[in-house]
Amino acid sequence: MGIFRAGLINGLHFNNLRGDFFGGITAAIVALPLALAFGVASGVGPIAGLYGAICVGFFAALFGGTPSQVSGPTGPMTVVMASTFTSLVASNPESGLAMAFTVVMLGGIFQILMGILRLGKYITLMPYTVISGFMSGIGVIIVLLQIGPLLGHKGGAGVVKALTQLPHFISNINPIAAGLGALTILIVFAAPPKLNRILPAPLIALVVGTITSILFFPNDAVLRIGDIPSGLPSLHLPAFSASNIKEIMGYSLMLAMLGALDSLLTSLVADNITRTQHDSDRELIGQGIGNLISGLLGGLPGAGATMRTVINVQSGGKTPISGMVHALVLAVIVLKAGPLTEVIPHAVLAGILMKVGIDIIDWGFLKRAHRLSMKGAGLMYLVLFLTVFVDLVTAVAVGVFVANLLTIKNITDIQVKEMRAVTRADNEDWLSPEEQDILAAARGRVLMFSLSGPMSFGAAKAIAQQLSIVENYEILILDLTGVPRLGVTALLAIETMLKDAIEKRRKVFLVGATGQVAQRLKHLEILQQVPPQNQVSQRLEALQRSLDLIDPAMPASNA
Repeated sequence: MGIFRAGLINGLHFNNLRGDFFGGITAAIVALPLALAFGVASGVGPIAGLYGAICVGFFAALFGGTPSQVSGPTGPMTVVMASTFTSLVASNPESGLAMAFTVVMLGGIFQILMGILRLGKYITLMPYTVISGFMSGIGVIIVLLQIGPLLGHKGGAGVVKALTQLPHFISNINPIAAGLGALTILIVFAAPPKLNRILPAPLIALVVGTITSILFFPNDAVLRIGDIPSGLPSLHLPAFSASNIKEIMGYSLMLAMLGALDSLLTSLVADNITRTQHDSDRELIGQGIGNLISGLLGGLPGAGATMRTVINVQSGGKTPISGMVHALVLAVIVLKAGPLTEVIPHAVLAGILMKVGIDIIDWGFLKRAHRLSMKGAGLMYLVLFLTVFVDLVTAVAVGVFVANLLTIKNITDIQVKEMRAVTRADNEDWLSPEEQDILAAARGRVLMFSLSGPMSFGAAKAIAQQLSIVENYEILILDLTGVPRLGVTALLAIETMLKDAIEKRRKVFLVGATGQVAQRLKHLEILQQVPPQNQVSQRLEALQRSLDLIDPAMPASNA
């Protein structure tokens, strides 16, 4: 008890036992059909889905950083696991399954390292357009992969294969399976909210669809789950192959990143409905431990599950006890009630997953994205397309890269707009009347170059372009008063500007360089190139001294 209070388990207390037990039991009821469905969809088997729900659910709650979160297999993680399993088994029929579970273990280790390195706060710093396209792509994948099982077939191992087999599926529909699938979809979509709060729609659909198939149709009329191992899971030791090491590491990183993103987004949802604050780094460690143990015991990878977490909180769950109860209830089902799940039709599970896939798709943003920004909408659809037809890592990497380019372009446009290089004071309302008078008196011989805002590398080219416009001047005043930060590339552009002016024997004044800006100018030995008496804090002072230094013999500039 004292160890718990010392902080070993985040958010643990025993003042809400009744709510936590009820929340955990309710979450387990919701998790059961989903765990079975995800296990079947992954290709590994329904028992792997249950083992994943138990291991990740228990240990992520025990060691995680979001007290009310319930974890287990999710749609996105299942999609990656299906690709991993298919690829590794195809290249290594004998050891492919063991290597797939090794991927789950390594993914967990990577998540633990992310937490130890305190990377949690950076994981969710991703543009919403990328997240939306990515999650919608996951939803599309789930829907496409379930069309075959819904119509009575085994289905394709990948999206492209599922699409190529679609004509065959449609022309050879198993009417019984299709009817059970349609009944399942009707129940999960049409269940009244009040009933759904008492008995979750997926569980109702699972029970009704399975009983209907048993009472009215022969056992071999539809594909069923079949034999499920009962009892305790066996240990799956890590397995590697030199020819597959790159593939294994790639899938492991993909699982780790996707699981981290999925979990931390769910943690944000939990924060909003519980008015609490999660510990993102601790959450990553908890998820990593859960996935590591899940892989060792032959379970699917998992992450924070939004629907199960929300239902847990609505049912009274507030502490990690609820997540652990959810896992223990599923463990009892695996040990004692395994045979009851063997007659569940694949079409019923496919119908449940259809609802999961459709719910994952970000319909709200898909409808409105083009109204906000055509570039943002285009980026979202690009990520969606890459997620469905290439792979998840490529989709996220390309999406983040393009989003950063667009962001840099927008920031640069703002920086350029605030950049001013003037020798005359006509219509320059950013200058005071006295400053305008001095510039007018200088007759084009003083170049006032003013920068404003944080200067990133995108502004470097614009700095050079602005200076090239004006050539005939005698004194350069570089005003950095409004610049709080200088990027390295912009700093080097300023250095080039000052060196060029000094080489042409022009006087240089530096105005308002303070803080990080002054430090960087000093470290790069740029500050030392400007005489101390020419380093001033006010623009007006620089203008007044410039007027005294102008060579009266030099003709006025026409620039």
